[in-house]
Amino acid sequence: MKMNSISTCTISKARSYDNTVWECVIPYIQRPQDRAAISLVCKSWYEIDAITRKHITIALCYTTTADRLLGRFPHLESLKLKGQPRAVMFSLMPNDWGGYVTPWIEEIVKSSNRIKALHFRRMIVKDSDLELLATSETGKGLKVLKLDNCRGFSTDGLLHISRFCRSMKTLFMEESTIVENDGEWLHELALKNTVLENLNFYLTDLVKISSEDLDLIAKKCASLVSVKISDSDTSDLCGFFRSATSLEEFGGGSFSALPEQVNEGVLYEQLKRYSTVAFPPRLCRLGLTFLGKTEMPIVFPVASRLKKLDLLYAMLDTEGHCLLLQRCPNLEILGARIVIGDRGLEVIAQFCKRMKRVKFERGDENEEAEGVISHRGLIALSRGCIELEHLSLYVSDITNASLKCVGTYLKNLQNFRLVLIEKQGKFADFPLDNGVRSLLMGCHKLRRFALCLQPGGLTDVGLSYIGRYSPKVRWMLLHYVGESDKGIMEFSKGCPSLRKLEMVACCFSERALAVAVLQLTSLRYLWLTKYRTTASGGDLIRMVRPNWITEVIPATQVPGHNANGEVVLAHILAYYSLAGQRTDLPSTMRPLIPNI
Repeated sequence: MKMNSISTCTISKARSYDNTVWECVIPYIQRPQDRAAISLVCKSWYEIDAITRKHITIALCYTTTADRLLGRFPHLESLKLKGQPRAVMFSLMPNDWGGYVTPWIEEIVKSSNRIKALHFRRMIVKDSDLELLATSETGKGLKVLKLDNCRGFSTDGLLHISRFCRSMKTLFMEESTIVENDGEWLHELALKNTVLENLNFYLTDLVKISSEDLDLIAKKCASLVSVKISDSDTSDLCGFFRSATSLEEFGGGSFSALPEQVNEGVLYEQLKRYSTVAFPPRLCRLGLTFLGKTEMPIVFPVASRLKKLDLLYAMLDTEGHCLLLQRCPNLEILGARIVIGDRGLEVIAQFCKRMKRVKFERGDENEEAEGVISHRGLIALSRGCIELEHLSLYVSDITNASLKCVGTYLKNLQNFRLVLIEKQGKFADFPLDNGVRSLLMGCHKLRRFALCLQPGGLTDVGLSYIGRYSPKVRWMLLHYVGESDKGIMEFSKGCPSLRKLEMVACCFSERALAVAVLQLTSLRYLWLTKYRTTASGGDLIRMVRPNWITEVIPATQVPGHNANGEVVLAHILAYYSLAGQRTDLPSTMRPLIPNI
């Protein structure tokens, strides 16, 4: 009995010591995947994870509830919450789908004073939500508030944030839809805040912005490092630039557009107007709108130290891009339109060897008539910028050889997105099966993969290659891939890490899709459209399982330009949820089956 007693005591002490060690170690483990795995080992590790987790990201706001989350992680300090699916942004789903932040704000201010950072993305935020947050104890200690691509609020709500959240270091509203009543919120921020580091209302419609308020913010906030604003004439910001001595990033300043035909006198006045603009000495990240070749010389003095350059809204032509980029040898991040052309990519490959992230978006028809990106530019970029980690581009043509080149040279690539622009006639090198295989086999670090092709771009064999050679890919967007149900079935035998799948314009039946979802054991989120629908949708029942919510938007006909009207395509949105079936679905949607 005595020996048993000693053994029990020894084991108890050993376990206690074990837990003490892990209490010290687990807080240093930051990756969410690692944390999730740790919490499944045993009850004590589950509890250690619960009390030491400081940040969490919820990929869809309906996968859990606020009280459940805060009960599970009582010491949470930072929360990122995503609402509406990306499809809502492109008018592919009803605007009233949901994604309201109200229940989350109410629970946060009631249950947690530890929250210091909130990031809401694609959510509906009301002025009353911002007032409740700002006037609560949580608001007093809030340091970061990001309203990322959100809508539903006005400058009245921002006024509450500016007035009461005096510890705010980051206020971010990029791409949000904001009703502008006045500019009082910015004035209040300038008066009350002395610790601001990041201010961002880039790509919003806020125009009642006082340059004097920006200047005052720069003077009072010595740690101000990043400011991205809406369109404000750059010539009015000279005082702000002089005061913002710590500024490292600026975006949003614009220039007055000149007419196509302009005399020397007008051109001289334009040059004189902007000649006094001088950027702060630490500036290394820059984004300007409506920047023309006439005003480009003001960027030249800082070009050699730029690490990030956003030219998506600069409206430069191919020559302008080439002229500027050859002066940026230290550039690591670039955003531009495809008017940059193959020649622009060749310039990047020659002069910007440190490039890590590039994004080339589509422009208007006039821009595409001047310059587009093809397989030639992709090959040059792949060979010249071998440190690339993120590559996103629209192309007018693509070949197997260019995709193989990506796999051969870009060994650090983690995010690859390619969209093939529709054109008249056939693409000469279709299908792209072998090129896609070579890319995936060569890019071992790939985590995010988007391939948006045109009909005939990838056969069932090519789709099976994607499944087989994507062992670490967690997010995938596929458009016009495969030929039959056999393709999706072979695809679903692979992709062991895939958590989020979006598919558009694919030829698969409901039955094959349902079976494929069951085979993708890591899948947590699915969005489908332009698939082969049935009248009843009964074959989708096969994907039903515990905690798997499936929302269906049936195909509907709405008034349109032609005699038969316009058809809105059917959609499927499915996801894992601990919160159960939603009760606030819009009338245009229905649950597939009540949650099990």
